[in-house]
Order: sequence, then structure tokens, then C-alpha cells
Amino acid sequence: MIVKILPKSSAGFAGVTYNTDKIDRNQGELMQAANFGALEGLGRLRPQDYINYLQLISSQNKRVTQPQFHVVFSSKGDLYTKEELAGTAVKWLGEMGYGEQPYLIIFHQDTAHNHAHAVTSRVDKGGKKINSAFEKVRAQQMLARVLGFEFAQSYQISTKAQFYLLLERAGYAGKDFDEQKLQALVNKHLPDKARAAQIRSWFEAYRQQPDFANLMRQHFQLDIIFHSAEGRQPYGYTVIDHQTRQVFKGSEILNLKHLLSAGLTVRQSLVGESLVPLVWNATAPAATAPETPAPVYVRPVSIAADIDDEAILGRNRRRKRKARTNTR
Repeated sequence: MIVKILPKSSAGFAGVTYNTDKIDRNQGELMQAANFGALEGLGRLRPQDYINYLQLISSQNKRVTQPQFHVVFSSKGDLYTKEELAGTAVKWLGEMGYGEQPYLIIFHQDTAHNHAHAVTSRVDKGGKKINSAFEKVRAQQMLARVLGFEFAQSYQISTKAQFYLLLERAGYAGKDFDEQKLQALVNKHLPDKARAAQIRSWFEAYRQQPDFANLMRQHFQLDIIFHSAEGRQPYGYTVIDHQTRQVFKGSEILNLKHLLSAGLTVRQSLVGESLVPLVWNATAPAATAPETPAPVYVRPVSIAADIDDEAILGRNRRRKRKARTNTR
């Protein structure tokens, strides 16, 4: 999906007429009309009714000579439905500061690509101009944020770190999501022990294969992310189950030490500033190894909440014992 802020036009709200004309020609559909105050209690409204309301709001700030804010959200083909486009538009308007503004969202069906238009005013009900600084850049950032949240929330997660890991794996930017919303997603999590047991059985069956990670991805839609400091062996891992849209802590599936005991090692190299590919190698004959092992990417996301307490405490106890021995 892409978003484009259309060029400013005249002092009026020609975007309303343009879109309502589409509706009259059966080429468009009004998806939402929000925040129009007393107008919402009336019956069928004319396009001019919406225009008059937007002009009344805008007239409070004479310095804004072109108050119309006209945006189009476009999908490749029918990748996004009209409901999804409208839902994204509503959330995007909120992120851009237009959530409380009177706005219209109209879906167009006159091209091969589904798209929706949103029309509102750059002046709020108090007469203040909505922030327009770097709005073209922010438009893309806010769309990525909205789409990223929609993508990540479609998965079952048990920690906030898993949410951010999903975002990064999917290529979405941003780490300033509403913490209450994130916590609500975490609170909804219900452990799927049956699915964890099924994945465990696959790990046990294939863990000695040299292309283990690639096999899991191709045959079972499982994305395995090993967490490691640069130049060190993994200290934990996460499993993203794309088939059932769940994220598991590695400890819920199979003990890391047991998984690595199959003779697998990890070769690491730093790429860029934060992307670390982990490429599996094995002691199996070279003839059975894939020509290009599939990398499993790790980003510096804190997974402190994803590591079992016993693993942490046990490691700390061993360090303390070693320290006491060295001081004797």
C-alpha cells in the first residue's frame, strides 16, 4: 500500500465534489464520514453540506488559504479490500494528527488498483493549523507504523520484544507504539502447548540436518531467530510460526543446548550497523549441505523477558562459583 498527499488546490474543498461525483457515477462508495457534529444526526446529506461544514471550521484561521487536506491510499490490484483501505486511512489520519478532524473516506473502484481517498481540513475546530512539517516524510513513516502494527498484532505474542521482532523481520520501522496497546496484545496470549509439542517433534526429527533452519522455513513456515552477542554462541532463540501466526520462546520448544548438540555451529559476521546473519554449518558430509545456506537474521532486540529465569539464575550462579574459586 502507498499513501500520497495530493497537491493543494483552491481555497474550497474540491476534493469533496470530486469524490462524491464518483459515488454518483457508481464508481465510488462512501466508507466513512466522521466528526461532522450535528450533521451526523441528519438524514441524507448533500456534498455541499460537508463542504459548508469544512469551510466553517477552516474559516477560523485566515492564514491558512488552502485548507483542504486530500490524501489517496492505493493498493496493488485488490491486495487490500475497501474495508482494509478505509481502516488504514482512519488509523493513518489519527497518527498524522487528523483523527479528531471532520473527514470523508471514499473508496474508488474505477481503476485496476483498489484505492481510497480521504478529505479533511488542515484547520482544527479550535482554529489551529494541523502540523504540516515534513508531512510527506511523516506520511510514509506513519503508514509503515500503521501497517506494521496491523501485521504484528495478527500474531499471538507473549512479550513486547516479540512484537518488535515481528516488525523488524517484516521490514517495518518504528518503536514508539502505544505501550498500553502492546500490553493488551501480550495479555491476550494463551500458550498453545499442542502446537509447541508438534514443532518440538519436527526439531527433534530434523535438527541434525545441515540445512535445518532452511528446512523449517520451507516445509513448516517456521522462522527461527537465534539471539547472540557479536562473535558469541547464541544464548537464546525465538520461533515465529507463520502457519498458525504465533511466536514461541525457544524454551517452549526445545532446550537450546540440546538443539545445538546435534553438531551445529554458528558462523557470525556483522553486516551494516545492526543486522547479524547467523548461517548454519554442520559436521555432515558436504554433499548433503545446501549450496547457499539460508541466513537467519538477528537484530538487537532485547529478549530479557523471553529467557527463562532458571537459565539466567543458573548462569549467574556458575559465574559466582567461578569467581569465588579464582579468589581462593
